[in-house]
This record gives sequence, structure tokens and C-alpha cells, in this order.
Amino acid sequence: MTTMTKIDDTAFARLEKEGRLLNAVLKAPTERPGRFGFRGELAIKFAQQFADEKRPPELSADQVIAVAQAGEGTFPFFAAYLHSFESLTALADVLKGLLTPEGKYFVFCNNIDLLSKYDVVIDGATFHVLPIDEATVYNELLELLYLDKGSLKRMSTAGKIDAIADAALRFNAAFEAIAYTEGLQRMGPVRNRNENRPV
Repeated sequence: MTTMTKIDDTAFARLEKEGRLLNAVLKAPTERPGRFGFRGELAIKFAQQFADEKRPPELSADQVIAVAQAGEGTFPFFAAYLHSFESLTALADVLKGLLTPEGKYFVFCNNIDLLSKYDVVIDGATFHVLPIDEATVYNELLELLYLDKGSLKRMSTAGKIDAIADAALRFNAAFEAIAYTEGLQRMGPVRNRNENRPV
């Protein structure tokens, strides 16, 4: 009988203990042996709490899709949406010690030019920073990794995450390498996500 992969045996352990893994669509072992998957929200900065009221985080990485292997202390694959490029260092800070130079990390930002794609190295880990064009991290990843939406349709949530993670681990394109400070100078204002949407 196969033993169930526990979150405590993976790179998610500290984030779970700190209460950062929120609104999970999936927080469970995937269909690959020894792999644990998460799809949800990652709290970057907690709001001040009064008494026992639960408040949403002041800053979060949304639409997170990530996997980790049992017995390994780092993430091989992590993807998320950030409202502003400026939050990239705050995200890297929360993930400090959990990323590697070989890992595949994708961050989709609201306020970078739609034609731009950057590679930003923070603490030795390379973040592929991409624009998000009115879509979701899930859809953007399918497009970037040349995955057919139709063939994923019949899979379970865990199966879809496995397919995305497997394709992401094979990803080897490089984008324009810039420093974080240069990205700050290039980023635009944060667009209101609800603008021009039917009410």
C-alpha cells in the first residue's frame, strides 16, 4: 500500500505552519508518487488582527499553482499572480530558503507591459515575470507551456496540476534578464482588474 504524502514532509510545511496557504482549491497529494500540490492563495503580509477576528491578508499572491516532493525542502515549480511587480521581493522573502537556482518559478503581474517578459534573479532563484492579459494564471500557463486545454478537461484538479508542473519542469526558455530595481522603473500603474467589466 502506498503511503499518503503529507504536507509536513514537503516544502509547504513552513508555509502551512505560518498559516499562509489560503482558499485552497487543492491542498493534497497529487497523482504522482511523493508529490504534494497546492492551488490557492499565499498570504505574503498578514493584516493586523484584533481579538479573534479573521482578516484577509494585506498582501497575497493569488492563483498560486505549486508542487513539492516529499523529503525535499524546496519547490521545483511555483506559479502565482501578483497585483504589482513591486511585490516580487516580498514574495521572494516569504519563500526564502524554499527556492533553488534550478526551480521553475513563474510570476504573472498586472502592471508590466503586455509585450514584456523578464527574468529576475532574487536570492539565486530565477523568477520568470510575465504579463497577464485579462486571463488566469492557469490559462496563461497552458498557453506558455503549449498544453491543450481540451486534453486537460477530463483530468482531476490534481491531475491538471501534475500536467502543468511536468510541462513547467521541462521549460527552458530565457527572457530578458533585468534587475528587480530596473523592473520597478519599467512597471506601469496597477490596472483596476474590474475596469471595463460588465457589472
